[in-house]
Amino acid sequence: MRITLLNGPTREINPGVPVAQALQELGVHIDHQVVAARVNGALTDLQARLKEDCTLAPVAVDSPEGLEIMRHSASHVMAEAVRSLFPDVKVAIGPAIENGFYYDFDAPRPFTPEDLPRIEARMGELVAQDLPFERQEVAREEAIDFFRTQGETYKVEILEEIPGDRVSLYRQGDFVDLCRGPHVPSTSFLGAYKLTGISGAYWRGDERLPMLQRLYGTAFPSPEEMERHLELIEEARRRDHRRLGRELGLFSIEDEAGPGLVIYHPKGAMLRSLIEDFERKQHLKRGYQMVMGPQMLRAELWARSGHLENYKEHMYFTEAEGQLYGIKPMNCVAHMLIYKSRVRSYRELPLRLFELGTVLRHERTGVLHGLTRVRQFTQDDAHIICTPEQVESEILGVLDFVADVMAIFGFDYEVELSTRPEKSIGSDADWDLATTALTGALRSRNLPFAVCEGEGAFYGPKIDVKLKDALQRRWQCATIQCDFTLPERFDLTYVGPDGGRHRPVMLHRVILGSLERFLGVLVEHFAGAFPVWLAPTQAVFLPITDRVHAYAQEVTSRFTEAGLRVEVDLRPETLRLKIREAQLQKIPFMIVIGDREAQNRTLSPRLRDGTELKDIPLDQFMGRLRDESQVPTPGKSP
Repeated sequence: MRITLLNGPTREINPGVPVAQALQELGVHIDHQVVAARVNGALTDLQARLKEDCTLAPVAVDSPEGLEIMRHSASHVMAEAVRSLFPDVKVAIGPAIENGFYYDFDAPRPFTPEDLPRIEARMGELVAQDLPFERQEVAREEAIDFFRTQGETYKVEILEEIPGDRVSLYRQGDFVDLCRGPHVPSTSFLGAYKLTGISGAYWRGDERLPMLQRLYGTAFPSPEEMERHLELIEEARRRDHRRLGRELGLFSIEDEAGPGLVIYHPKGAMLRSLIEDFERKQHLKRGYQMVMGPQMLRAELWARSGHLENYKEHMYFTEAEGQLYGIKPMNCVAHMLIYKSRVRSYRELPLRLFELGTVLRHERTGVLHGLTRVRQFTQDDAHIICTPEQVESEILGVLDFVADVMAIFGFDYEVELSTRPEKSIGSDADWDLATTALTGALRSRNLPFAVCEGEGAFYGPKIDVKLKDALQRRWQCATIQCDFTLPERFDLTYVGPDGGRHRPVMLHRVILGSLERFLGVLVEHFAGAFPVWLAPTQAVFLPITDRVHAYAQEVTSRFTEAGLRVEVDLRPETLRLKIREAQLQKIPFMIVIGDREAQNRTLSPRLRDGTELKDIPLDQFMGRLRDESQVPTPGKSP
């Protein structure tokens, strides 16, 4: 058979040789640097045997695919180690995730931090044994019988839901797992690895189902790479927005109020207001009109929009006077009613309707997380209703809007294009048109993008923007969704140049996305030390003695009247304590006022980084603070 190396030579090789041998005959050096291969584009184990002509491409351990395969294999080794140390556990699922892996266990007792070194040591023994990962395809019913005899009820449940008659199992040592693969050839291919944490996780993310124990770990090709990653994990802990939210007095989530419901404290409400004011100004200058829709609408409207059929499990409902209402999970329906309130001409299009719309979505308790996954949140939501000819230019306008805003906040970002999901509405022709428009806009701006097959919204394909924070973590923010379907369902029309009725297209889009998630990302990106223009408190005045209280209060009033966010600390505490507390609150300027400053009508600011300035004229410092309070222009670091 003819085997061709992608972008390389072709060789005649006997059928039945392993992929690894074929790669070596084609000149590829493996030696733990190659962990799998693509055979005609499909990921495959190195141990798999070739049966026909094909094209091969090696998968290096340090590639994104190679790292995922290694980490998935590490999760299997961890599961084997846990099973050998805790024979009574049941195993659930153990995928690779970004920068690591986890495995869920049903354990008789909760795992403790003291268990992790024992599990790691046992993993080391398994790695040293160089146990091969062996793939076996069996009948689904045979697999069900096998796991049932092992007492692995979670595997049986998964298998009973898998379509098809055959499944694949992987064995290494004494551990057998249900898995599609591929895996590294043997346990010795695992480089550096470490277990990083323990948490609880409901089975299938449903709080009505058993609480499982989730063990997290990470793996890298070398100890040096892992050490760098562990430093980032520690830095992420220091930046955790849930901890900083409490310490900085920004927000809280109280059990007695309900999970996933955010309570903003004064400084958090101020930070959010600053973002909202920024949003309104940015939208108005780009030709958007501000609107507001109600928090609930008749269920019939949600049926017409397709939400009842495709999104019901994420919605809340209530009843009034025998009428069922759906509490809005999205803002689009009210915006379409605004459009339909009168006859529209093509001369009015595009119509850009913007709302800071608060929505409620039912998220399972097991997936809620601080500000980044909540049940009530506000979106900077807009719907652009336009002619088909205007679609691509409007998408380009949104992409430019995103670029400007990301530059203002100092974020880099990546782009993904998500295509039609299995559960969707609309015709094939409309989906093709929408996908083509989104793709054309991305290419027009020379934006590289990944394609996420089947991950679009139920009513249309979408562009997703993932911003990258200071630790290079990716967060979903902007989305652009192209929708030909809802205008049809709500009979939206416009009068064209020919005097006839025509169907518009609707773009759903957000820039920052959920304000709650974006604020959580901001807190961690800046580690709570916000730039002056975003800081809830920009400066605090610290009088040294009672004699200068009057001057301190006068200065505070002047700055406040000038629209600056300042405080004065009149407590009878030492200056050292006041400075220390202001530093912990990450206030940009701590302004010391003593007898000299009061007499000379000056200020002595201390910057957040410890820099001290002496006897700055009051008006001069006010001008500086006013300048630094301005929103940065695109391209200028915040």
